[in-house]
Amino acid sequence: MTGSDAAADAEGYAGLRIERARELARRHGWASVRVLEPGAMMTMDHREGRLNLAVRDGVVERSWEG
Repeated sequence: MTGSDAAADAEGYAGLRIERARELARRHGWASVRVLEPGAMMTMDHREGRLNLAVRDGVVERSWEG
């Protein structure tokens, strides 16, 4: 997934359980999904086609492309 469609879709996962978010991400064509728990270390590289999910207690708090 790329471009403005990706940016719009990337922000629509907050509030979902992680399992549901991963399922939808696959259906929507994301090449990879990175799950970040609170305090997790992450690289700052941007990868087109990667969906990042900030998760707390199994629920997505924030999502973004890169």
